Amino acid sequence: MDEICRRAQQSDIAEMAKIRAEDSGTEQYWRERIERYLSQQVSPKEALRPRAAFVCANAEGIVGLVAGHLTRRFECEGELEWISVEKQARGRGIATKLLRCMAEWFVENQARRICVDVQPSNKVARSFYRKHGAEELNPHWMVWNDVGGI
Repeated sequence: MDEICRRAQQSDIAEMAKIRAEDSGTEQYWRERIERYLSQQVSPKEALRPRAAFVCANAEGIVGLVAGHLTRRFECEGELEWISVEKQARGRGIATKLLRCMAEWFVENQARRICVDVQPSNKVARSFYRKHGAEELNPHWMVWNDVGGI
């Protein structure tokens, strides 16, 4: 199916939470977490106010999401907060579309050096980020020195 990426809306939060809960936590936890993150009621360490979230959707609904914000953490200018794709939609390039959409937002906001927190044991995510140009920053973080190249 053809998926399109667009800016997330308040009405998307329940579907976004369902996708996040496929990997950890509950839908209720993620509804609250996403709502509080997007409304800037909760902020990661050294996060700046500008932030954005995008969803990838097809005729059946939302199949993926990505979120990020501007930051000063690790001398980065932006931080990728979440990227998730519905389990049955994985392997179709949706994560790449989402990452590119988020990268465009970062570049539009003059943020090129972007970091992401990723567990050392998460080999799938680390491989995905490396494939798209990220490098090791420390055991728990990876960095794109210029996200404009994604």
